Amino acid sequence: MTWIRLKELMDNQYYPRDIRRMNEREFLSLKQGSLSILEYATKLNKLSRFALHQINTEERRMDHFEQGLRGYIRSMIAGQTFDNFHEMYQRAVKIARVLKDTEMEKQALAFGKRKMGPPKKGITGNKRFKPDNYQGKGKQPAE
Repeated sequence: MTWIRLKELMDNQYYPRDIRRMNEREFLSLKQGSLSILEYATKLNKLSRFALHQINTEERRMDHFEQGLRGYIRSMIAGQTFDNFHEMYQRAVKIARVLKDTEMEKQALAFGKRKMGPPKKGITGNKRFKPDNYQGKGKQPAE
């Protein structure tokens, strides 16, 4: 008995047909969404056993992984060439980390600006200082 045949027999015994089909549909519709790259890749690998015919080559596996990534990560991955899934996965992890770090830096800068508070009255930008008793252009204040 071959390994593939043993695996088929085990799957048939422990995963009824309806469960296998449900898992295959979940695999086919899997998107990263709010998952981390690690969580997404783990779930993809776990469910892939139910759709081996969909990822029977390394290229198809990488394509399926790429199509499920969040838009901004997918757009950064799309223009690159990878020899294998592991390279693509590593690059996606790095991109996600850089994007997260950049977002944290933006939040820190925004927090720093809020901490300084709003600008003081009379000291804003290039507006001219007007005394409280200003009457308008060409008019003298009443004494």
